[in-house]
Amino acid sequence: MKKYTTKSGVIDFILEHVNLCQPSSVMVSTGSDEERISLEKELIKEGTFIPLNPKIRPNSFLARSHPSDVARMEDRTFICSIDKINAGPTNNWKEPGATRKELSTLFSGCMKGRVMYIIPFAMGHVQSSLAQGGIEITDSAYVVLNMRIMTHMGGEGVWDLINRKDFVRCVHSVGVPLPMDPTLKELGVTESWPCNPSKVIVSHFPETREVYSFGSGYGGNALLGKKCLALRIASTMGRDAQWLAEHMLILGITNPEGEKKYIVGSLPSACGKTNLAMLTPTLPGWKVEVVGDDIAWMKFHSNGRLYAINPETGFFGVAPGTSMKTNPNAIKALTQNTIFTNVGLTPDGDVWWEGLTKNIPDGVIDWKGNLWTPESKNTVAHPNSRFTAPASQSPVIDPNWQDPKGVPIDAILFGGRPSTTVPLVYESRNWNHGVFLGAIMSSETTAAAIGEVGKLRHDPFAMLPFCGYHMGDYFNHWLEVGLQQKPKGHLPRFYYVNWFRKDSEGNWLWPGFGDNIRVLKWMFERSSGKANAIETPIGFIPTEKSLDLSGLDIKPEKLSELLKVDKEAWKKEVEDIQKYLDSLGQEKVPKNIWEEVDILTHNLEEKSHHTLLE
Repeated sequence: MKKYTTKSGVIDFILEHVNLCQPSSVMVSTGSDEERISLEKELIKEGTFIPLNPKIRPNSFLARSHPSDVARMEDRTFICSIDKINAGPTNNWKEPGATRKELSTLFSGCMKGRVMYIIPFAMGHVQSSLAQGGIEITDSAYVVLNMRIMTHMGGEGVWDLINRKDFVRCVHSVGVPLPMDPTLKELGVTESWPCNPSKVIVSHFPETREVYSFGSGYGGNALLGKKCLALRIASTMGRDAQWLAEHMLILGITNPEGEKKYIVGSLPSACGKTNLAMLTPTLPGWKVEVVGDDIAWMKFHSNGRLYAINPETGFFGVAPGTSMKTNPNAIKALTQNTIFTNVGLTPDGDVWWEGLTKNIPDGVIDWKGNLWTPESKNTVAHPNSRFTAPASQSPVIDPNWQDPKGVPIDAILFGGRPSTTVPLVYESRNWNHGVFLGAIMSSETTAAAIGEVGKLRHDPFAMLPFCGYHMGDYFNHWLEVGLQQKPKGHLPRFYYVNWFRKDSEGNWLWPGFGDNIRVLKWMFERSSGKANAIETPIGFIPTEKSLDLSGLDIKPEKLSELLKVDKEAWKKEVEDIQKYLDSLGQEKVPKNIWEEVDILTHNLEEKSHHTLLE
């Protein structure tokens, strides 16, 4: 560490927590291959890692978590802003002073008998103006190896970034000092997956750029560079410095003539975001390449264009449902150097999850370590089981994915599931209307977070669990960022998609997956002024001829249903939107958003359809 850091604040931060947590030893991570191999051997010895068959999946491992430590714990995640109103009604708030006292008690002696790992990391290319350095203190080697895949870790460039910019302070512990408390042993907690389920707390201090996480070793609760820094803390940083930290994929799309455009897309977790980011087009000559599948940091440059970077270096994706049919490029990215968590193990030493193949392999061991049989009550893989893989392994990684400047954005896409009222795709009228579309997103809850699965909830910009401040102020920030670009700015167009519309019998109306390129093609051509649209009360939808359906067997009545805008259904939708916005606080929701509600209400009463060509 002395080799790289000249910042006294780094030393003070580490020494403070060495004294507080009382580890048996301290290791400063370098991110080197030698370190990786050493930690892998250590985790194999402890039983945390099960090596997979090297002939099938080289240098890859399976980990099994404790059954109570399997997802984000939103009810135990807090924004500890100085003023409660700044956290807003969509976040859990805790008073900072009291929370620090609570954390001090929890972390006191929490690493006794354990190694404290110091992880210097960077989100984004270290030469990017948006790059952010951080240091995560943890007592989990599993976290170190996952962070190595997901971030730029260690090395002179990362330390330089930490030295020249204020770094984000991240502290994590599984909360199990050694020797282990007998009560935890009674709960089935073992050294292969130490955790403290009853004491989990994930606390964010947005004003001081700090994250403290205790008791969980899983996913976003422990990999603090991901949702904690890259979204909750970064969203507040972006608000303060006029840029955007978003829960969005970034993809590049190239038409047969070689013209390329970039799109960012906001879809809630487990709603096909990774599938879309790595889409394999069914239309000849079209190509899609992935810049990032989960998070985008964006700002307008002096040329008036919005640019986006992917602050991560890996994929932390949901395994179930991922297959050669749904996402062949993701499957190809998982062939080596991958950590799998809570999936099944086949007799030949490979992994399996629901949807990977049609049939369940004989003799498969489930995510709890038991032989799975048709009589088993649980699935082979946990619904929120994950893979952690280097993004560089994707066969469709965009050549500009690590460009420090980022990539120029032509379109912003929103989507959720399900909605019976939303057509296959529609375009906003302008930037303010586009922000409104993001604000009214709704989706079913998924297994990515602890809680009831399948419940419909509003999830604006897919940021409900991830916005680090008041959602009304967040909407206003988006409006202000766009306003500052007028009239010089080249503003991206906004679109709302609904891959999940069903007919009256409950059947999907749209084939999805690779055929989503047809919708992306329409967006691509709209941004070039080459595709027709019909103006409706909610926005612009494709004409039947402007949506490329070549090779698809979609009858006219099915297409009509896909693109249908039911005024009466939308009037009921407006009532729900008004109630939701009211719940955020009348005084906090920007005037421009309420104006969009009024415009939509007026359009539903007055506007008829007419063809528009741009």
